[in-house]
Amino acid sequence: MPWSSGAARSAPEASRSICGVTAQPTIGVLAVQGDVREHLYAVEQAGARGTTVRRTSELDAVDALIVPGGESTTMDKLVRAFELRDPLRARLAAGMPAYGSCAGMIMLADRIADARPDQETLGGLDITVRRNAFGRQVDSFEEDLHIRAIGGAPMRAVFIRAPWVEEVGEGVEVMARVEDGPAAGRIVAVRQGPLMATSFHPEVTGDHRFHQLFVEIVRGKA
Repeated sequence: MPWSSGAARSAPEASRSICGVTAQPTIGVLAVQGDVREHLYAVEQAGARGTTVRRTSELDAVDALIVPGGESTTMDKLVRAFELRDPLRARLAAGMPAYGSCAGMIMLADRIADARPDQETLGGLDITVRRNAFGRQVDSFEEDLHIRAIGGAPMRAVFIRAPWVEEVGEGVEVMARVEDGPAAGRIVAVRQGPLMATSFHPEVTGDHRFHQLFVEIVRGKA
C-alpha cells in the first residue's frame, strides 16, 4: 500500500504481508467533525481495524481513510486548524485509498459547483459536486438503490442534506444514481481507483456492504 515519504510504520506494519496487503488493514476515520463513531463500527464489522485520525502521526499509521458526513465547510476549516490538510492531500496523491460519505464526498471532490469563496477540498476524485443538492434538512429522504458493485438486495440509502455529482471525469466509475422522483438520474455514488464516495450514509443503516467493498479495495482485491 502506498505511503507518503517518511511515514511512520507503526500499527499496520506488524500486520503487513510480504506483498504489502494486510489481512486486517487499519482504516482511519477523520475525526475532526461528523459521524465518526458509526463509521468506526462499520469498518470493524467489515473486518478491518478502525481508528480515529486527528493528527499527522495518526494519519501516517493508517492504510486508508474514511471522511465522514458532517458539514463540509466546517470540516475544511478544521483540517486546516489541525494542520492536516497538506498531509491528507499528500497521502491521497500517493495513492492512499479513501472513502467519503455525504460531506466526505465533497471533501474528496476536485471541484464544488457552489463552493463558498474560501472553501477548499482535499481532492482526488475527478468530479464536480453540488452541496445540499437535494434541499435542506427537512428534505432528507430514503430510497432503495440497486448497486451492482456491492451485489445482493437493493441498498437502503439515507440522504441527509446530501450533495450529488454533477460531472465526472473519464476515469470515474458511476456506481449509483437516484432511481425515482424529481432527482432521478442524479449520480450519488462514484469510484476512481482506490477512491470512493457516496452522497448517502451507509454507516447509519446497519448495511455494511459499502464498507466491506472499501475494505476489499484497501486489501487490493477489488
